[in-house]
Amino acid sequence: MAEIKAVLFDFIGTLVNVKGYSLETSKMKLYKAIVDAGFKVSREDFLEAYTQAHEKYRVVRYHEFIEVTNAVWISEALNSLGFKTKPEDSRIKTAVNAFFEDYVNSFRLRKCAKQVLRMLYGEYKLGLVSNFTYAPVIYAGARKVGINDFFNIIVVSDAVGWRKPHAKIFEEALKRLNVKAEETLFIGDSPDEDIKGAKQLGMKTIFVASQFFPFKKLLESGQSPDACARSVCEAGKKIGEIIRDS
Repeated sequence: MAEIKAVLFDFIGTLVNVKGYSLETSKMKLYKAIVDAGFKVSREDFLEAYTQAHEKYRVVRYHEFIEVTNAVWISEALNSLGFKTKPEDSRIKTAVNAFFEDYVNSFRLRKCAKQVLRMLYGEYKLGLVSNFTYAPVIYAGARKVGINDFFNIIVVSDAVGWRKPHAKIFEEALKRLNVKAEETLFIGDSPDEDIKGAKQLGMKTIFVASQFFPFKKLLESGQSPDACARSVCEAGKKIGEIIRDS
């Protein structure tokens, strides 16, 4: 077994919980930002167009694993209503920031997360690998909960263009850390995106149950991680065991 030189983590669900978040409130903030930017459109028309565009790209994101940022479908929604916009429009960026403000504020660090990172820091190369449509949310979230400085790299699907479980996002992380897959341990809560994706490249994996993926989801998926944990605290122990055995 190759010696473990790097440890990669998923972010949302694995290291942070989401508490008190309302998607509907965020949609209302998005709509208000769109109107404030000068787009005169009814709430009903905008949200209907937004939902249709979102679902169109959801298929691309979850079936082809190609990441598409929010600005793309917001721009497409507005264009379908007769406006002329591009995803790069600064007004759309402002609206996206308004949409995600509450989401970033909803992040809560899971118990033992900082202790586990502190245990590994300086001894191993550390990285975050996250699926997210707007990379600034992950960067801001890591800063908000106070763990940003632990990581050598933060790789987000929005910035890379590919979503887990596609090999390319994992390969990008390995390239930036200059390590091989067999020298890397991945910790995540999604059986298909994290465990399947990392294992197919040859990484060791630990599944951590979360608010999004309880143990039942792992059993239903048929995936077989190298270790399982019911909490981040337990995951810390499993990390130590795998490293000692490597």
